[in-house]
Amino acid sequence: MLKNKVVIVIPTYNEAGNVTPTTEVLSKVFKSCPDYDMHILFVDDASPDGTSKQVDLLIKKYPFVHILNNKRKGGLGHAYKKGFAVAIDKYKADIIFEFDADLQHDPYVIPAMLASIKDGSDLVLGSRYIKGGGIPSSWPLYRKFLSIVGNIYIQIVMFNFRIHDWTTGYRAIRSSLIRDILSTMHNAAFHGYTWQIGFLVKTIQKGYKVTEVPFIFRDRTEGHSKLGPEYIFNTMRYIMKVRISQIIHHRIFKFVMVGGFGTLVQLVK
Repeated sequence: MLKNKVVIVIPTYNEAGNVTPTTEVLSKVFKSCPDYDMHILFVDDASPDGTSKQVDLLIKKYPFVHILNNKRKGGLGHAYKKGFAVAIDKYKADIIFEFDADLQHDPYVIPAMLASIKDGSDLVLGSRYIKGGGIPSSWPLYRKFLSIVGNIYIQIVMFNFRIHDWTTGYRAIRSSLIRDILSTMHNAAFHGYTWQIGFLVKTIQKGYKVTEVPFIFRDRTEGHSKLGPEYIFNTMRYIMKVRISQIIHHRIFKFVMVGGFGTLVQLVK
C-alpha cells in the first residue's frame, strides 16, 4: 500500500546547535508512524553560523533529511512558503508540518496530529491553550501575559472562540489546503510572523476543517528567540484590519440583500 508522504518543514536561521538534536528526536518519532513516509525539510535563510553545513552532515546519515538554501533572510512566512512549494512539487508531500528547529514543539505529538488529519481535519493546530496543553512555567510574567492575553484578544476581535491557540506555529496541514491558501497570500505582509495568523484566518474563511491537539510548549535550550515587539504590533494590526473588512463586507452584503428584496417586492406588486 502506498504510504502518505509527510514532510516536516523546519525554517532555520542560526540554529546550528539545534538541527542535530531535533533530527535525532524526530527520527525516533518517525518509527512510531509506520503508515507514513516521513521526511524533514530544513529551510535555511543563509545562516552565518553554519547551520546548512550541519544539515549537510545529517543528510549523509539520514536519507529522510533534505535542505532548501535560501540566498537571503526573508522571514518566517517567506521560508514556509518556499518550503511548502518544494515539499509539494519536489517531494510530493500529502501532509506538511510546521515545526520549530529548537524542539519547543513536542515531536511526540506528531502521531496524534496525523490521526486528526486521518479523521478528516484539513489543518491541525498544536494548541497550548486547551486541556492537556501548556506554556513554560519559567516564562517571565510579561511573556505569559502577551501570549495568553494576545490569544484572548484575537478570539474577541474575530468573535471566534472555537479556536483557542491562534498564534501557534505547530501545525499539520493537508497539501491540498496549502495549494489553495498560498494562491491568496502574495502580500509581503505575510513574510513575517503574521504568516501564522493570516494562514489560519484564510483557512477558516474558506470553510476548511480546523482542529486542535494539545501540547506543552517547551523552553529553548540552544539559541535565541526571533520574536520581537514588531510581531505583537503586526499581529494586532492585521487582526483589526481583517475584522473591519469582514464587518464592512457583511454590512454591504446585508444592505444589498435587503435592498434587492425590497425592490423585488415593489416589482411584483
